[in-house]
Amino acid sequence: MAAESMFNRPVCVQVRCQGCEERRLNVRVNIELLSISNPVQKKDLAVRLTDDTDPFFLYKLVISEEDFQSLKSQQGLLVDFSAFPQKFIDLLQQCIQEQNKDIPRFLLQLVSSASVLDHAPVSLNVVETNPFKHLTHLSLKFLPGNDAEIKKFLASCLKCLKEDKMMLEEKLRKTEEDLTRQLSYTQQSLSEKSRELDKLKNEWTSYTTALTNKHTQELTNEKERALQAQAQYQQQHEQQKKELENLHQKSIQQLQNRLSELEVINKDLTERRYKGDSTVRELKAKLSGIEDECQRAKQEVLSLRRENTTLDAECHEKEKLINQLQTRVAVLEQEIKDKDQLVIRTKEVLDATQEQKAILEESTEKKQSHIEKLETTIKSLSAELLKANEIIKKLQGDLRTLISKLKLKNTVTIQQEKLLAEKEERLQKEQRELQEMGQSLRMKEQEVCKLQEQLETTIQKLEESKQLLKTNENVITWLNKQLNEIQMAKKLETSASTHGGVRTAISPHGMIQFNTQLSKMNRCSDVQTVTATSHPANKENGDNLGLESKYFKKKDDSIPLRGLSQNTLNAEYLKPYLSTKAQSSPKAAVTPASAYFPG
Repeated sequence: MAAESMFNRPVCVQVRCQGCEERRLNVRVNIELLSISNPVQKKDLAVRLTDDTDPFFLYKLVISEEDFQSLKSQQGLLVDFSAFPQKFIDLLQQCIQEQNKDIPRFLLQLVSSASVLDHAPVSLNVVETNPFKHLTHLSLKFLPGNDAEIKKFLASCLKCLKEDKMMLEEKLRKTEEDLTRQLSYTQQSLSEKSRELDKLKNEWTSYTTALTNKHTQELTNEKERALQAQAQYQQQHEQQKKELENLHQKSIQQLQNRLSELEVINKDLTERRYKGDSTVRELKAKLSGIEDECQRAKQEVLSLRRENTTLDAECHEKEKLINQLQTRVAVLEQEIKDKDQLVIRTKEVLDATQEQKAILEESTEKKQSHIEKLETTIKSLSAELLKANEIIKKLQGDLRTLISKLKLKNTVTIQQEKLLAEKEERLQKEQRELQEMGQSLRMKEQEVCKLQEQLETTIQKLEESKQLLKTNENVITWLNKQLNEIQMAKKLETSASTHGGVRTAISPHGMIQFNTQLSKMNRCSDVQTVTATSHPANKENGDNLGLESKYFKKKDDSIPLRGLSQNTLNAEYLKPYLSTKAQSSPKAAVTPASAYFPG
């Protein structure tokens, strides 16, 4: 019989006993697939529940293929026996993932009909909780283990513990051997390093003593030489004084020159003496530095005992440090000579850096001022953009009202719907442009300038349209005056014809044409007044609602403007009889009107 372990992990289980409170218990679930080949090849699923803290806690369940069929029919399972172990393991994994939550979605329940879990059958339920109810996905009935099974289980546990103990003892023995070997090696290397360190210390002490002895000997020799030279010069001076009394002046001059030379030599000797003293002090300082470094090396040697794993690398570093100390002592004298040149160079570099610092401070001040200017421009641009957004929102609201009212219009309003569609397209284009303007400040400035220019053009064209309306009103008043004069002339003509003095002021054909034109104008004016009353929401002609100037150009199919008199409406249909120059100046409109209305 071969056993294949599929799952062996502790799981938090909710224990429910009759008459007892619910409690949580960590139970180890062991799932094994048993293959039996005698006499027939078959497989059984063995599930075992144990407690690591209680060795006598043992529940077992063995499910064969025949038992699984009855379990499948009882609980409505949809999987086969081959897939059932993996599905059961998946449910256990979900329970393990949810066990640390306050309200777990999946949980395991161990239900017993007895008051205590003591050799009584139990049921292991896999439950899914939701706000509505608890759904039991699977319910397995476990039987408690008898004495033989418990003994067998305890024997297997003891066997596993012994094997683990033997493995741990073997591992401990190997580690002890490795540690003792490493400790002996480190102690040996440490003793070698300490011997090398003592040797180096002795060498340095002998070297320093030799140097001090050498310099003291040289100093004493120089002093003796100076004393001998001084005594010799004094003897020569006395001899020359006795011998050369006649050449007293010359000898005095020579002696003075000689004395100056001797003073220079004496100064040189004293300077050499001071230099010797300074070199002795420097060597003492070097010696103290070397002793400090030796003390540091001792501390590093003590740290080597703690760092067994990195011993080889640190020993190599110590060798490098000792070599550097040897080379450093030889190089220190040359470094002292180079320090003066280095100080001069550092002064030059310091002056250059101070100049660069001053230049950089000036540039930073300029950049700061430039940044402040840019911030002010950005704030102004953002305010202008907010204004533009408010205008667009206002336009959108007006556009909605216009669309709701345009549904009530006739065939003339259909053409205006096309115009409104163009307005919507333009508004959408402007919205896209405003969104793109947010990406770069330069584009924002250009668009704001364009909007300002369009606003100026609309204001200019509005003023021109007002002037044009004034001129049209003047023309219309003049036409009304001419009509009144014609009517008066007609009355006079009728009165003169009754008295026999017929006076023709206008031809009958022209009068009929004029009457027909007046009737047409009256009919058209009625239509225009009806269409004009369908726009109560429109303001006076001067209010452009924020639109561009091209939406207020004169078109033949446009709705007449509100606020004009009936004469203004009639004047729109008198344009074919007026000259084309009447659109630009009222003076040019008088001449063609007098041609049709003489008087």
